[in-house]
Amino acid sequence: MFGNYLIGLREGLEASLVVCILIAYLVKTGRRDRLAPVWLGIGGAVAVSMAFGAVLQFGSSQLTFEAQEALGGSLSVVAVGLVTWMVFWMRRTARHLRAELHGKLDAALAMGTFALVTTAFLAVGREGLETALFIWSAVQATSDGVRPLVGALLGLLTSVVLGWMFYRGALRINLARFFTWTGAMLVVVAAGVLAYGVHDLQEAGWLGGLHDQLFDISSTIPKDSWYGTLLKGVLNFQPDPTKLQAGVWAVYLVPTLLFFFGVLGPRTTQPTTPTTPAATAAGPAAAEKPAG
Repeated sequence: MFGNYLIGLREGLEASLVVCILIAYLVKTGRRDRLAPVWLGIGGAVAVSMAFGAVLQFGSSQLTFEAQEALGGSLSVVAVGLVTWMVFWMRRTARHLRAELHGKLDAALAMGTFALVTTAFLAVGREGLETALFIWSAVQATSDGVRPLVGALLGLLTSVVLGWMFYRGALRINLARFFTWTGAMLVVVAAGVLAYGVHDLQEAGWLGGLHDQLFDISSTIPKDSWYGTLLKGVLNFQPDPTKLQAGVWAVYLVPTLLFFFGVLGPRTTQPTTPTTPAATAAGPAAAEKPAG
C-alpha cells in the first residue's frame, strides 16, 4: 500500500505543481477571465486519465488468462520505462518548469481559447496518463485487493492538498530534495513492477524460465503473512522469484540508481539555494505580478 501511496503522491504532486503554475500565472497577470478554458483543459485531462485507467482495468478482465498476462507484463514494462524517464526528466528540469509553462501559456493566450484548453490538457494529461498506467501496473503487481488502489488514491489526495498549500503560499519545501528522494524510492518500486511484469510474460509464454526459481523462502516469509504483505506492498517483494525476474530486477535497479545519484554519468547540477519556496518552484504565491 505504501508503494502505491508513493506513486500517487509523487505523480499527483507533479500534476498539482503544473496546475498551480498555470492558475497562479493567470491570476497574478490579471487574466482571471481566461481561467475557465484552463480548468476545462485540466478537467478533460483528468477525465481522460480516469477513462484510460478504467479501460485498462475492465478491458483486460475480458481477455483470456494468457492474454491478460501478456498485456499486464507488456504494460508493466512500458510503465516502468515511462516512469524512469519521468523521474530523470523532473530532476533535471524541475527548476525550469515554471518558465517553460509560462512560455507555452503566453503562446496559447495569443492564439485563443482552443489553444489555451489544449495547452492545459496536454500539460496535465501527460502526467495523468503516466499516473494511470503506473498505478494500474503497480496494483496488478501487488494482487492485494483494493488496498493498493486505496493507497494510490490517498497519495493523490495528499498531492492535491499539498498543491493547494503551495498555491496559498502556506508551504515551503525543498523540491529538489523532495523529487530526488521520492524519485529514488519510485525507482525501487518500479524495479518490483518490472520484475512482476517479467513474471507475467513468463506465464504468458513469451519468456522462458517460469519454473527456474532462484530461491523459495515462502515457508519463512509466507505471502499471506502480515510481513509478507508489507514487503510486497512496499517493495513488490516476492519470496519465490525466478532467476530471470531477479536478474532483470538487479540489472534495472542498480545502474538506474547509480545514474540517478550521479555515481555514473554526468552529475546533475543542484540548486544553489538550500530551500525552494513553493512560490518559486511551483510558481503560486510569488509568481510574476502584473505590470504597473
